[in-house]
Amino acid sequence: MSIKEDSKIEFIDGNEGTKIKQYFHPHNTLNGINYSIAQFSLEIGGKTKLHKIKSSEIYYILEGEGKLKIDDEMFNLKKDDSAYVPPNSKQFIENIGSKYLRFLCIVEPAWKAEDDEILE
Repeated sequence: MSIKEDSKIEFIDGNEGTKIKQYFHPHNTLNGINYSIAQFSLEIGGKTKLHKIKSSEIYYILEGEGKLKIDDEMFNLKKDDSAYVPPNSKQFIENIGSKYLRFLCIVEPAWKAEDDEILE
């Protein structure tokens, strides 16, 4: 079993413009998972760089409001909304609310730096 205490996980800077707390990933979990889950945080008015990833993703909004672009479609998301992002989709998310945008991102198969491409 693996327990991750939020208060003991440091934020890192993501290449696309977010702050990231990596909770579970095959490299830090003993039970052989094939996905990763991380919390992302984006400041008021912030927007990630246009990017794509080879894996599928699920975004789950914890706090705030965001505008998510997936290929040619735009979606408004708020607390407790979720979105599926297909593999290789051109995407960005923008904080359109009045507080930090915080969301979980579940990536399957697990996120790898070489699978993530910044397009801007």
